[in-house]
Amino acid sequence: MGLFVQLPRSLAIVTALSLGIGLAVLPKVGWAEVPAHPSVRPSPSLRLVDLTLLPKQVGLDHPLRSHQYQSERVRLLEAIDTSLRYLQTPRAIQAYQNYPIPGITLDRVQRSLVRFRQLVTTSRSAAALQVAVRREFLFYQAVGKDGQGTVAFTGYFEPIYWASRQRTPTYRYPLYQAPPNLAQWPKPHPDRSALEGRDGLQGSQGPLQGLELVWLSDRLEAFLIQVQGSARLQLTDRSTMTVGYAGHTDYPYVGIGRELVKDGKLKQEDLTLQALLAYFRRFPQDLDKYIPRNKRFIFFRETNGAPATGSLGQPVTAGRSIATDKSLFPPGALAIIQTPLPERDATGRWVQRMNSRFVLDHDTGSAIKGPGRVDLFTGTGREAGSQAGLINATGQLYYLLLR
Repeated sequence: MGLFVQLPRSLAIVTALSLGIGLAVLPKVGWAEVPAHPSVRPSPSLRLVDLTLLPKQVGLDHPLRSHQYQSERVRLLEAIDTSLRYLQTPRAIQAYQNYPIPGITLDRVQRSLVRFRQLVTTSRSAAALQVAVRREFLFYQAVGKDGQGTVAFTGYFEPIYWASRQRTPTYRYPLYQAPPNLAQWPKPHPDRSALEGRDGLQGSQGPLQGLELVWLSDRLEAFLIQVQGSARLQLTDRSTMTVGYAGHTDYPYVGIGRELVKDGKLKQEDLTLQALLAYFRRFPQDLDKYIPRNKRFIFFRETNGAPATGSLGQPVTAGRSIATDKSLFPPGALAIIQTPLPERDATGRWVQRMNSRFVLDHDTGSAIKGPGRVDLFTGTGREAGSQAGLINATGQLYYLLLR
């Protein structure tokens, strides 16, 4: 999902952690001293836990307990089916051939999803589903960032912005297609300032000339699309355009939120997406100072209306798809997250409520590294963005595999 998380995932990303927001600390779940499953050796990222030591709420899917039970169940089934489609691809076969944890295989992940899907369709309540899952599945907890299971959660979403296919006095800030010879560019690559100028308007003077794909009216929005990796654009001719990730220059990602904190422009404890946007509305001239600090530059392609797509090459599902480090965690697998998440209360205000829900591991990101990071996809548009920007807490992550 800094301002937020950087690519290479192909989805829009908005994450609180990469803004530099401090994280709340929740109670940790202790590791169980239980014999390892015979087919699984100890791994540095996942450990088998004793179900009797898990909090009672783990696996009691909170959205499935709500008045939106049927729609939530449909969404969960949609996410399961996405994983099952992925597991049939050559890409999945290759990923699991090199998967570093013995005993976690493509076949076992697939069988686990098929059985879990059956349980979702036949269970009459969230509580009944929890009982069945605890009876038939083993739980493997992510060791987290501290070795004790503490995982930092953030959120990401697909934004919608206004744009134009032609440059106009209003729409001046372009997104660019990848240069055909990008793979042959000598290193170090030109940095962001060299490619587009410090003001973001000089791209036609260098190697990006003629590669303009679409123009935006707001420089920060154009930059955020580079950060997020994809977007849905409402064009001035009333048509819709979708764009997705097509490549990047060879530089590490630098979050401008953290840069503002480093320079004393914002306090760490006050840093939110809303605060950052408000800062640049107040001091737009500072965009020329802070955006060039992220030297990495992202290129795009038109995706012809495709839905938001994760790193597995499959669509992601709002509230049910997560992004993790795929060098550590099994792609497409079933998981449970346990963390506070923002929800609307009866008055329409956002409140943080402890949440346990089943999710599918569909995505990744270059800032989503290690066993202590998870990004939750919240959907498309402004409401999804508001929710994503408020996800900023610690919790636990469990993967479920059939016994």
